[in-house]
Amino acid sequence: MENNEQLERFFDQMKKQDEHIEIPAFPEVQTRKFGFWIPTGIAASMIFAFLFIQKPAPVETPAPEVVIITLHEDENQNQHFTIEESTFLDTWESPTASLLSEY
Repeated sequence: MENNEQLERFFDQMKKQDEHIEIPAFPEVQTRKFGFWIPTGIAASMIFAFLFIQKPAPVETPAPEVVIITLHEDENQNQHFTIEESTFLDTWESPTASLLSEY
């Protein structure tokens, strides 16, 4: 109990001393008002970019690079040619594959 009273008196004295301390005046910091320039610059840049963006040119279909000639034989042993034009060769057959099936 005695310690509590001493502590209370001590802190009361500290509070009284703190009341007489002068608080220094802090100078106001002036900040520059450039907050609106950043969004304005971004918007202007986007508008400027949209003015110069061109529509992409349509891609033309390339001319055929590969001509595929196929010989077919029907049930009457009549032979027919099939000619196809393509930009790439999607199937490949070995030139010696006919040797395996015919001879």
